[in-house]
Amino acid sequence: MRDIRQILCPIDLSDISQHALDHARVLAAWYEAKITALHICNPMVIPSADFAVGGTMPAPVLTEAERQEERQQVLEFIGAEQAADLNVLIGSGRAAKGILDVASALPADLVVIGTHGFGGFEHLVLGSVTEKVLRKASCPVLTVPPLAQTTSKLPFKRLLCPTDFSESSLAALEFAVSLAQEGDADLTILHVFEQSADDEPRANRPIVAPEYLREMEASVTARLDALVPCNVGDACRPHARTAHGKPYREILGIATEVSADLIVMGVHGRNAIDLMLFGSTTTQVVRRATCPVLTLRR
Repeated sequence: MRDIRQILCPIDLSDISQHALDHARVLAAWYEAKITALHICNPMVIPSADFAVGGTMPAPVLTEAERQEERQQVLEFIGAEQAADLNVLIGSGRAAKGILDVASALPADLVVIGTHGFGGFEHLVLGSVTEKVLRKASCPVLTVPPLAQTTSKLPFKRLLCPTDFSESSLAALEFAVSLAQEGDADLTILHVFEQSADDEPRANRPIVAPEYLREMEASVTARLDALVPCNVGDACRPHARTAHGKPYREILGIATEVSADLIVMGVHGRNAIDLMLFGSTTTQVVRRATCPVLTLRR
């Protein structure tokens, strides 16, 4: 069983962050976890007269009065009754860095954060708060699309977990099984056989005999079935399936087909190239999914 004791939920006083907080509450109830709501503001900094050109801009610091004012705004945003069981933190400075620092200091077992929809998140730019948290957090991250764009419902009743049998995807499956047990949910475990790139000449593409393809699918399906522990009980209803094509497209298509309330995915290494490029399957799914996506790495 996955152990979640501390959930961090950044709050920016938008409907998007309120929607993310709703998801954090469901998970906190399942795991008897505590929620820390973090609001980071960035007060205006006016350089002093002796500030040297090319020097380092001093980090913004809140006065105690400003901190109390920000805290009151957060409490009013959340609601007095709803805020009673939350730990509210107020910070200042760069949002992504603040979120990552607090996640590390708590330490958080999960970060739940809203995305700002297809207009911004699908066309990520370096510097996006959610994008930075997604790629740099050492703990799992649940990204929640805006309420106006989501097709999912709470609590999660239909989960989709793609796996390529890597260490990170197996860790994701362990988490997905735990969530399915907690929520008495259906769990679809998916493996996508990636086809050749669309721009690869047909003459260079391997020809796969139908008999071999059926044997390969049967073998992978049996392997997927074997990944689920025998003692999960009736509270988790796993179903293995395979698909062929571009992984992120198949994942999104099947998520729509099964009306997934949540996609749980593993993230591969976070090396320098990963931090620069946005071509991974996980990133494409997070950008385009209309349901929350939980990402984690071992």
